[in-house]
Amino acid sequence: MAHVVLVTIGSLGDLHPFIAIGRSLTAQGHRVTLAIPEDGVVKARAAGLNAEAILPGHMALCHRLGMNPTELAGRVLADSRFVLDEILMPSLSASVAALDALGADADVLGSSIFAFASEIVAEKRRLPLATVLLQPMTLFSIWQPPVAPHFGMMRHLPRTGLGRSWNRTIYALARMALRKRHSKRIDAVRREHGLAANKAAPLLDRNAAAQAILCCWSSTLGVLPPDSPDNAALTGFPFFDSESGAADMLAPEIADFLRDGDPPLIFTLGSFAVGSPGPFYHEAVIASRMLGKRALMLTGQPGTPRRDGDCLYVGYAPHSAVFPHAAAIIHHGGVGTTGQALRAGAPQIVVPHFGDQFDNAARLQSAGIGLTIPRERFEANHAVDVISSVLMSGRMKCAAKRAAEVVAQEDGAVKAARQIISLCE
Repeated sequence: MAHVVLVTIGSLGDLHPFIAIGRSLTAQGHRVTLAIPEDGVVKARAAGLNAEAILPGHMALCHRLGMNPTELAGRVLADSRFVLDEILMPSLSASVAALDALGADADVLGSSIFAFASEIVAEKRRLPLATVLLQPMTLFSIWQPPVAPHFGMMRHLPRTGLGRSWNRTIYALARMALRKRHSKRIDAVRREHGLAANKAAPLLDRNAAAQAILCCWSSTLGVLPPDSPDNAALTGFPFFDSESGAADMLAPEIADFLRDGDPPLIFTLGSFAVGSPGPFYHEAVIASRMLGKRALMLTGQPGTPRRDGDCLYVGYAPHSAVFPHAAAIIHHGGVGTTGQALRAGAPQIVVPHFGDQFDNAARLQSAGIGLTIPRERFEANHAVDVISSVLMSGRMKCAAKRAAEVVAQEDGAVKAARQIISLCE
């Protein structure tokens, strides 16, 4: 029996895959500790896992920054540097200290690339490290560079060596900028733990302790590019889906709504972008009614389900329970939501807000499974046109069904767990 410490930060799209991998590891007889922000501890424990906080929760972060949750969400969505500058780096020293204590008797670490503490602790304690990538763009390939803001200068799907050389140069400049901006703080924390300075750039460079790169998404989003690391493996999505962490029952109001009419449109902004939704849900209601379609709105707001004619508003519902009933799923493009929508076999429309969501949207569109609406263009009249195109496309529906068949054959949690444990052997 090995002791595996799994480390992640972020929204439910980051937490849920690690819970899935942790549950698979425990089913294989191993001891697991999840090292996560305080907000996720109760859920992880309800899912049957030992969990310890290595970072403060969301409200503590709001208090430190002097913002309410809506202001914080809006700032993150508006400024791509904010997460690194004001959230991840200021917490690095404390999170390393907390993780170092948890790692005292660990055999292996499995970590998100955003949990920078893992690389330091793995190096200090000479522990094997499995880097868990949840978003395809985080391979940062010169063959398949991210389709996202701040990567617009790159040659996407370059056909020539010149194009790939250009992409390599852009990445080199990005590495220089990241090192200049953050290396002083990272090296100071490394010195606290007896480690020498490191020339690696956060996010873009893999730590020497990383013995495996686990690419935790489905092949339906694309195969690994030619420049993937030799130790990279495509696992499939690790699925976990619960509000409480335990086996949730679908609220009767939701079950009745899904049963009592035609397949609805389902609208969601996940668990983070929903904090700053703008007019998304307002325009979604208007568009649904213009189309004569019922709609299920997953709003992220607390309270009991509320019916308004042909629309049902709920704070949260397990995606695995409601997505299979959808005529189409309109969402923000977070990889967790994307995976659940692929699993359900429904066509998708992505309204990306930040980060990898743009890249995920581009991959879905390339696979013929969905279309994209820019966030600033999500208004009822335009949404009606795009949703109509998706609903009338037999080819898109077939592509979505084929994707679901592929996803059904993949078990990302089991494969990732086995890869992690192999590092102990």
